[in-house]
Amino acid sequence: MATADLRKGYLLGLATFSIWGMFPLYFKSLEQFAALEIVTQRVIWSAVFGTLVLLLWRHPGWWRELLTHPRRLGVLAISSVLIAANWLIYVWAVNHDRMVEASLGYYINPLVNVLLGLVVLRERLRPLQWLAVAMAAVGVSLQLLTLGEFPWISIVLALSFGTYGLLRKQAPVAALPGLVVETWLLLPVAAAWLLFFGSGASTEPAFWTTPEALWLMAAGPVTLVPLLGFNAAARHLPYSTLGFLQYLTPTLLLILAVQVFGEPFPVDRQLAFFCIWAGLAVYSLDAWRLMRKSAG
Repeated sequence: MATADLRKGYLLGLATFSIWGMFPLYFKSLEQFAALEIVTQRVIWSAVFGTLVLLLWRHPGWWRELLTHPRRLGVLAISSVLIAANWLIYVWAVNHDRMVEASLGYYINPLVNVLLGLVVLRERLRPLQWLAVAMAAVGVSLQLLTLGEFPWISIVLALSFGTYGLLRKQAPVAALPGLVVETWLLLPVAAAWLLFFGSGASTEPAFWTTPEALWLMAAGPVTLVPLLGFNAAARHLPYSTLGFLQYLTPTLLLILAVQVFGEPFPVDRQLAFFCIWAGLAVYSLDAWRLMRKSAG
């Protein structure tokens, strides 16, 4: 792979994962809205913005693949529910000062993927993978024992996103059109909720004449622009490299939570995180060894 392509890939990857890591700054600015209202608006404006992007996209054949393989559309319908649930829990966590738990969820996500591979795909785990999963389990157990609470936000975020990724592998549709189709499938539900159950400011016609309306509409490009960056980075970088870069997102999330928004991060919780980080280090070492073995 050419040096220029690698450099471009690294820049795109760093930018993409940094944007995802800084998402709380955007969602914190929408604290006046309920999490469910934010997510419904995110679905609507992602569908609108995504449709515009697809009209300009250079690979129009994606829709033929869906029409000739209707099972993929069914899989996308299920995955759309999972991504909506993931968005909802994430936004709720950010706007209820639970970002530390959210960051833990995205730290353990790669290890949850390993477990899903074991349970669902019947993949055999290598010894270092077993060790990494065990360390993560110790970290979660420590949080349960020392803090007296089950880290449900972390677990739900990791499981929903991990299962989402597993399902998307069963429906090989490119990331961008796949996400846009998912928002199309969610659109009737989002519109119905706003019409029949919505009671927030965004349900009032006068709201859409205010500057805040533009900020809410920005949920569309905020959702899709980093995905475009990720797709571009994936074309210039080995997938294993993207796997290492992904840890930037929960790291930035944790820094924002503790240093900017003042969420507590006591020693007991730090110990739980240390176990997770140790597990990730073992997991990364195993991936690196496998990559070198494959290359050699």
